[in-house]
Amino acid sequence: MMSGPRGDWNGVRADLARHSVALLHARLDDWRPEGAGGPRLRALLGRDWSRFLDLTHHDVRTRFAASRVLLKYAAAAALDVRPQAVELGYTPTGRPYLLGYDGVQISLSHTEDLLLVGLATSGTIGVDAERGDRELYGPGLARHLCTPREVELVEALPAEERDPALVRLWTLKEAYSKAIGLGMQFSFTDFGFETDHSVTGVRRPDGTPGTGTEWAFHTYYLDGPFTISVAVGDAGFGVTEDTQAGTMLDAGIVDALTEALGDDDLGPPEDDERW
Repeated sequence: MMSGPRGDWNGVRADLARHSVALLHARLDDWRPEGAGGPRLRALLGRDWSRFLDLTHHDVRTRFAASRVLLKYAAAAALDVRPQAVELGYTPTGRPYLLGYDGVQISLSHTEDLLLVGLATSGTIGVDAERGDRELYGPGLARHLCTPREVELVEALPAEERDPALVRLWTLKEAYSKAIGLGMQFSFTDFGFETDHSVTGVRRPDGTPGTGTEWAFHTYYLDGPFTISVAVGDAGFGVTEDTQAGTMLDAGIVDALTEALGDDDLGPPEDDERW
């Protein structure tokens, strides 16, 4: 749980060193963009500034900015750089990545007042969060959400357990789709999971295994209404043990980037600034 930009980020580095994965969540109120002020927010968003300005709905703008700033602070902690030095790129399917540095993979999700960020140094990662009390059960499961095997499993559950099981399945599928970079282009009826909370890999529509030990999945339940799932895939290249940008990049390049970014212009906030 990260309660704001001035929180303790050592846990991010510790989790990456120990588990090759770090998962952070935060509340929107602690990361609202108005807390940064215009010039500082622009510096933090970087290339995302124009996308931020193009958004017209206030709540959408707020979640967009807050989630990107949280992600940049988390990545900065892993890379040992300032958040303003982190730039995001996006694949054609919208999957974010760190521009100029592929040693740390990233994913983000946000819903209502919850922000969620995942980092991984051993492969790819996808995260998703949804309200655990969403009502998903009804006709059309096999057309939009579930494989034939999943429909059988859900129908066999007591009525009160069906919606929570479907929310878990939904978040797992979203997380996996984000991790492989396909997003909503991968039909949720083409792959599935178990409904009994067992540690499981991806299942084919008939319930047979679709992935092996190269993938790991887990679901968490936060205090409150949210269900969170994470998918981590081992790329097979080992773990990036040293994630500090300063030791991974040529020193001359680092100095040039620091100068170009105007290190002196973006120093720590004044005492009366929230950020």
